[in-house]
Amino acid sequence: MKKITICFLNLILICFFASAQLETGENVAVTSTDAGKVRGYIHNRIYTYKGIPYAEAKRFEAPQKPEPWTGIRSSMTYGPVAPLMDPTTSVQDESEFVYHHDWGYTNEDCMRVNVWTPGINDGKKRPVMFWIHGGGYTSGSSQELPSYDGENLSKTGDVVVVSINHRLNILGFLDLSAYGEKYRHSANVSMLDIKAALEWVKTNIANFGGDPGNVTIFGQSGGGAKVNTLMAMPSAKGLFQKAINESGSFRMNMLDKATTKAISAEVLKELNLGADQVDSLQTIPFAQLSAAGKKALRVIEDKFKAQGKPVGGFGLSWGPSVDGEDLPYQLFSAEAFELSKNIPLLIGTVKNEFMPSLFGGISNAPIDTIMNYIKKQQGSKADAYIAAVKKAYPNDTKPSDLIDVDVMFRPGAVAQANKKSALHMSPVYMYLFTWQSPVLDGKYKAVHCIELPFVFNNIARCEEMTGGKKEAYVLADKMSKAWIKFARTGNPNHKGLPNWPTFNATNTATMHFDNKCEVKPQMDKELFDLLSL
Repeated sequence: MKKITICFLNLILICFFASAQLETGENVAVTSTDAGKVRGYIHNRIYTYKGIPYAEAKRFEAPQKPEPWTGIRSSMTYGPVAPLMDPTTSVQDESEFVYHHDWGYTNEDCMRVNVWTPGINDGKKRPVMFWIHGGGYTSGSSQELPSYDGENLSKTGDVVVVSINHRLNILGFLDLSAYGEKYRHSANVSMLDIKAALEWVKTNIANFGGDPGNVTIFGQSGGGAKVNTLMAMPSAKGLFQKAINESGSFRMNMLDKATTKAISAEVLKELNLGADQVDSLQTIPFAQLSAAGKKALRVIEDKFKAQGKPVGGFGLSWGPSVDGEDLPYQLFSAEAFELSKNIPLLIGTVKNEFMPSLFGGISNAPIDTIMNYIKKQQGSKADAYIAAVKKAYPNDTKPSDLIDVDVMFRPGAVAQANKKSALHMSPVYMYLFTWQSPVLDGKYKAVHCIELPFVFNNIARCEEMTGGKKEAYVLADKMSKAWIKFARTGNPNHKGLPNWPTFNATNTATMHFDNKCEVKPQMDKELFDLLSL
């Protein structure tokens, strides 16, 4: 009897440790990269690695392979994030509660990759989902939002999830090409960093259980814009096979060479440096460089305005430019679409994105206040605007819903989908996320970034944004599996959703993600046509 009892207890212990949530140790989760061995940890049966160097570079120079290391590199915590031109020193209490940022720590040596995978060194070829963070081209990181954690997505779909940090703002886009060969690529080194990370994936991801021949790039907001930029980048061709753009299809043109050179010349002027002193820019403190960069942008923007040249809705800012080499084409040009014609695309936005009611403090305003706002914004088109919004969303009842419909991000997504689908070379799938968050009495609706907890199946990590109720978990299961299925096959259809046809300008099939998922034709065409007049 005693032996039976001991055996039973041993069996219980074996089962307990076999199902342990966290495994760590000197010989746990060890695998190889081309620069050396790395050690991560296992959580909920997902191998996790953070902060692995994928490249290194001197300031304003193109990325190079990282210096190899000896022994086993511990890779258990996120690496440094890119320095910010405007460091966070205060936040708005309510919105910070909803978004729950992790700002990380900064260092210019920020080229790091994170990996989540169900298995290593097992010979399996899992789809790779390569995540590119938002924040425009000036801020953000791979750890900024809790939704970015790749564990649940990896576990849900037996996929390898990769995320990265890379150089941003003035460090990633100051065009010093006129001042020497070593700065030849400086105008777009931020994008070259991302390409270097994709090259790291191609070389190393098999050791992490991934298929280097089945890589899907996906990103949101600025990350979505980077997805578009990669699709227009000749040297990135072949490093990925599918693309997902979430709320990141911006139609404004990238800056041209004349403008980027003028900005750089102004930076030198602000710092009282001559052309023969350009190398000083590699060593001056970042804060001083950043301040000069902001002044230079303002000076050139003011000159443009005085000359009647367009500066875009956000004004001049750091970002990729047409440099004739790394990025030879505008993103919406025929040449760029031709370059990515064989890349299946999943593209969409969320219903409310950046809501005027939030910024104006009129979320719960009465209808008279909202009508006055519309008349002030739309003038003689006010009545037609209201009719078009009601036609697009006939079931909305809250007065502020009339002004909170997104007209900034979605028009670009529709234009891109129309243009790409017209090539008849690869499928395009369109979505619109309409689910409304119940947090804070529903004030945040389908706000910018709201779809991310659902894409990554991270409702529990993002209760402040989603509310964490049953309906959110159900939708996250459907949505994350659609992203996974697309990454696996190029088609997001699965049995948990109604049939999702490909998009074209004739059928305009759009999957509406909500408590009831439905495919509808484009409902807001009249609204967009009206606002484009």
